[in-house]
Amino acid sequence: MKLRHVVLGSLPVLILAGCVSALKASNANLRTFIGCAVREFTFLAKKPGCKGMRITTDACWGRCETWEKPVLDPPYIDAHHRVCTYNETKLITVKLPSCAAAVDPSYTYPVAIRCDCGVCSTATTECETV
Repeated sequence: MKLRHVVLGSLPVLILAGCVSALKASNANLRTFIGCAVREFTFLAKKPGCKGMRITTDACWGRCETWEKPVLDPPYIDAHHRVCTYNETKLITVKLPSCAAAVDPSYTYPVAIRCDCGVCSTATTECETV
């Protein structure tokens, strides 16, 4: 499963591909928090031929400092965009409920162990700038 980071200005938004998600509120003031942390994350695990299953796991969440400066030569900007990304994960496999006979009910998802601000790696993540 590839993870997707969408960078909106300097605020990365983590979206697990194909999942509906919601972050639960915590005691931290999320409007002023700058950094990258492991947070509880709930999403709906789905695959064709099975009913969905709500899963609560740990995911990376945060806002990392970035910068841009104009330059006179192409590409006319020097950008350094870091995102809150997984540094260490483990994979968990569950069985989805009510799957059709020919459908494998196994569903594997990552659990964050450690998160850091870093460059978005296209090897494990779909990196998009909006």
